[in-house]
Amino acid sequence: MLPKRFDQARPFATLGIILLAWLFVSLAVKTFTRATFFEIQAPLVVADSYVQDLQTFWSNRLHSKDELLKAGQQIAGLIADYDYGVQQNKNLEAEILRLENLLNLPPMPAFRFEPARVARRDFSGWWQRIVIRKGKNYGITVGSPVVFAGGVVGRVTEVYIYTSVVDLITSPTFRLAASVTGDSRPLSYQGGLNDSFKSPRGTVEFVPLDIFANSSSPQRLVTSGLGGVFPPGLSIGEIKNLEPSADGLFKNGEVALDERLGTLTEVTVLVPLNPEEF
Repeated sequence: MLPKRFDQARPFATLGIILLAWLFVSLAVKTFTRATFFEIQAPLVVADSYVQDLQTFWSNRLHSKDELLKAGQQIAGLIADYDYGVQQNKNLEAEILRLENLLNLPPMPAFRFEPARVARRDFSGWWQRIVIRKGKNYGITVGSPVVFAGGVVGRVTEVYIYTSVVDLITSPTFRLAASVTGDSRPLSYQGGLNDSFKSPRGTVEFVPLDIFANSSSPQRLVTSGLGGVFPPGLSIGEIKNLEPSADGLFKNGEVALDERLGTLTEVTVLVPLNPEEF
């Protein structure tokens, strides 16, 4: 009877020994093991992403010529709008440079824009992250801001040879210095516990008592530029409600984020040209 019970308990005993041994393994070995596992897994993740792109390509081939012509006309209109936006951006950059020289201000942090394709999404109640198809091979660095047309996406937290992991703005581990549009006072933004089938949201703290927001009159939350990681003025979301904090000195509230964060296929990494500035 005892040998039979021992045979049944042997797998659990083996697992317990392995877990106990893992607790005493050095941090360097754990880091190396995790990085090695990720690098081995990365080709499969990237290959799956390319297969999805190929499926999308062939599905688009099924559209009629009229649909393709309409899509081409819409794209032509977007290109014209972007061309005009590029011209305005150049004029604004020239004006900023003129003011910096006139007021002897330090220059704004410079970035290189690196577009990247999303290879995988990893969402849970405790973290929200994506894997992109660019890494050290494109000069991506840890801490680089990631953005899209709607504003902030997140921050690069891990970089491998061909891939990088991005901690999304929806993740509870994500914190950022922010401010309300038209008000320079700094606030604290943090991601929240987001469910898979609900709208993405975050939280804001240390809001001054004279700022008000509700669902009918929300406040737009943007990056403040403090901390030197994200440039100022990038959209984060909208503050839908505010309530006094426990100490009564500030307000806390909920931030509604862009609905597209969970379905992104392309993002842009802002790679610092001078990493020592951050």
